[in-house]
Amino acid sequence: MLVNLSDVFSSEGMKVAKAVELEMDSFKSRLGKFLITEKTPVELVLTNIGEGKARIEGHVELTFETSCDRCLAEVPTILTLKFEREVASPDTTTDSSEDDGDGEDDAIDFMEGYQLNVETFVYDEILLNWPMKILCKNDCKGICKVCGQNLNNKDCGCDSFVPDPRFAAIQDIFNANKEV
Repeated sequence: MLVNLSDVFSSEGMKVAKAVELEMDSFKSRLGKFLITEKTPVELVLTNIGEGKARIEGHVELTFETSCDRCLAEVPTILTLKFEREVASPDTTTDSSEDDGDGEDDAIDFMEGYQLNVETFVYDEILLNWPMKILCKNDCKGICKVCGQNLNNKDCGCDSFVPDPRFAAIQDIFNANKEV
């Protein structure tokens, strides 16, 4: 969905509030594809902060269908995104091409001329706020390395002893001297 910002860029002190329905139904990244099961409209407040500049503030709440990183159980992940960014009109960004590299050109990804691409903007915000680790519960035990049993449901009884690798050389000496 595109939102026209030309009025906000040109009118000093103008403030516009909009609710935009999000059309995306999934989020795809290197980690995989995650379906969006619930979403609220993207609430935007667009404010003129100077000649050819605007501030985009807003929030959206999304629920994703994900799996636990330890036990692979299905877990709904809720992301509440609150954002605030400053953008400049295309006229302003071309005039300041000798920028000092402070990151103002990041807006190029989600700005198409004088229009804000809300889908791309929200995608970028999801990417920035995606959790590092998704767990079904904080004390998730994961799955057994031997048989694959979910250890949260029941204990499998497999031997989980892992020898200390620092003593592997000593173990090799004992194994070499064993009589068969």
